[in-house]
Amino acid sequence: MKIKLAYGEEGLNISLPDYLNIDVLEPVHGEGLPDQAAAIEDALLRPIDSKPLRDLVKQSDTIGIIINDITRPMPYKIILPILLRELGSIPDEQILLFNATGTHRPNTDAELMEMLGEDVLSRYRIIQNDAGDCHSHKLVGTTKGGNDIWLHKVYLDCDIRILTGFIKPHFFAGFSGGGKAVMPGLALLETILRNHAVNNIDHPKATLGVTYGNLIWEEIQQTASLAPPSFLLNLALNKDKKITAVFAGDFHKAYKRGCDYVRKNAMVVAEKPYDIVITSNSGYPLDINLYQAVKGMSAAARIVAGGGSIVVVAECRDGIPAHGEYGRLLCEAESHHSLLRKIHEKDFAKQDMWQAQLHSIICQKADVYFHSRNLSDEQIKRAFLKPCSSVEDTIEELLHKYGKDASICILPDGPQTIPYISAMHS
Repeated sequence: MKIKLAYGEEGLNISLPDYLNIDVLEPVHGEGLPDQAAAIEDALLRPIDSKPLRDLVKQSDTIGIIINDITRPMPYKIILPILLRELGSIPDEQILLFNATGTHRPNTDAELMEMLGEDVLSRYRIIQNDAGDCHSHKLVGTTKGGNDIWLHKVYLDCDIRILTGFIKPHFFAGFSGGGKAVMPGLALLETILRNHAVNNIDHPKATLGVTYGNLIWEEIQQTASLAPPSFLLNLALNKDKKITAVFAGDFHKAYKRGCDYVRKNAMVVAEKPYDIVITSNSGYPLDINLYQAVKGMSAAARIVAGGGSIVVVAECRDGIPAHGEYGRLLCEAESHHSLLRKIHEKDFAKQDMWQAQLHSIICQKADVYFHSRNLSDEQIKRAFLKPCSSVEDTIEELLHKYGKDASICILPDGPQTIPYISAMHS
């Protein structure tokens, strides 16, 4: 069997013997819309339960548009020129673009150019969230769960707030898109830490594709509503990063329609757990670093048998990464067991602990083999993973452990898929 895994920008081709017991689970890949720009224009003119965007703005308004950072493959060079045209004659200086970095590092000038293009970058002010800077955030309210919500002050001062993003399964927040642009996108670290708290991450409904009943997702939506968005523009993308559907209009209703669409296409059933699961992290930019690659590991962990093995391929051009606390949490721990114990200690709170928590939980369930041209064997081992220089060679080794009849599953598109065991689904 020959198959291409999403890896970096080019993909990774692997070849496995035909006699092996292999299933391939993929989401339904919609065709890219034939005229993507026209689809955006049409959605803005005929929004879901909302006036068209052009009818919502006044000449005096300050407009805040939240955009995704470099870790998300949003086609902003298509979207933003159309969105900005819909704002009519609003002066450039009254339009602000907020880069929803959450706890990620600021994007470089080169990355912003790659994302937005020269015209947008030269004309509009870009504000990047710094989650560690309390002076740039303001308390806006408290959620039902008691989380004090601090959001970027300048965003709160905008008369019109527009959320953009793309909807895909998210390994603990249910789905990306929607309110995630606001929180964690423009939130203070302390607010994010409370939302991504240990008990919330441990909750059984904090998983791919689950919204209502997922405490993290529900609080994210509440947070966004504390500074009510004026308009939502979310997309669904296929594996080639082409737009397959556009959801524009009312924040709640347009987002729900988008989640329903993605859930229907992404959920794939497996009859039983597998001895071995091979997964990607959906390619660049989603596999930009090891931190992001935990998402692909999480998708595989849903259908791997206890004591099984996961093989992950992720390019990791940004390394572990060097920024944030995730790498330090891994490096300072003696084992994934001790790391998980530390994270569960009372009052322990550190940036990126949620990623380290899920990383450790997966490592307790299965051995994780990791293939990346940009990480050394030592870096991989320090993350409690096993180096994999060749997927084919690793599978051959694992067949000695599980036998020639071992059950193998391949998730070519990693966390774009919501795999589930049939008996688990209700």
